[in-house]
Amino acid sequence: MASAPKQHLMTDGLILRNYETVAETDRFIAILTRDKGILRATARGAKRVNSRSGAATQPLCYARLSLIPGREKYIIEDAQPIEVFFPLRQDVERLALAQYFCELALSLCPSDSPAEDHLRLLLGGLHYLAAGEKAPLLIKAVVEGRLLCLEGYAPDLGGCSHCGREETPLWFSPTAGTLFCGDHVTAGDAMQVSSGVLAALRHILYGPFERCFAFSLPPSDVAALATLTERFLLAQQQKSYKTLEFYHTLREGI
Repeated sequence: MASAPKQHLMTDGLILRNYETVAETDRFIAILTRDKGILRATARGAKRVNSRSGAATQPLCYARLSLIPGREKYIIEDAQPIEVFFPLRQDVERLALAQYFCELALSLCPSDSPAEDHLRLLLGGLHYLAAGEKAPLLIKAVVEGRLLCLEGYAPDLGGCSHCGREETPLWFSPTAGTLFCGDHVTAGDAMQVSSGVLAALRHILYGPFERCFAFSLPPSDVAALATLTERFLLAQQQKSYKTLEFYHTLREGI
């Protein structure tokens, strides 16, 4: 008895990474998709000059995909680019930050389950990076903070964890994920948080999703916010990111 034909999966996805393959013409990729989260797939013949799926299966390309389920990974039957974020490839700092976002997605986003908000967040970050409309550090803070929130790592920002005091100055512990007032701060990693930075962090984590990038801060507060979200992410994940280290190396040279 003939087996039933495998059903196609039609979805939108952001190409996060290419992997080395034995086949000279094939491309093995990781994709953040709207319907199935992180997927691994093979784009057969994508490295050929005349390949129809070549451009749409490059990293940082947002594409409309037709996928066929395989034994261990999907096969890309067709891929059509929706957005290629070309300006990112003209600025090494912004490109490095975009690659960091992709590494974060691979580390934090779900597999084989819907990830529409994760995809929207990454696409929003890449859009603002490519457009040059906002400071890269502000975009970085939003992606780090909201992605952690989506994965259940949201900190408690309601006030001092001991007495409930909400008036600044307050201190934030990346390890504990809580605030402390001056009378109760004991955490060795606690960072003082200004009222502007605290308001921005609450907006990123708790505000309407469609407006998480819709705020502005003075440059000094942007830098403080980005340091806070990065330290919180690293403390919660307890791992390093090579793309983040490379990004900081580039910034040190500016």
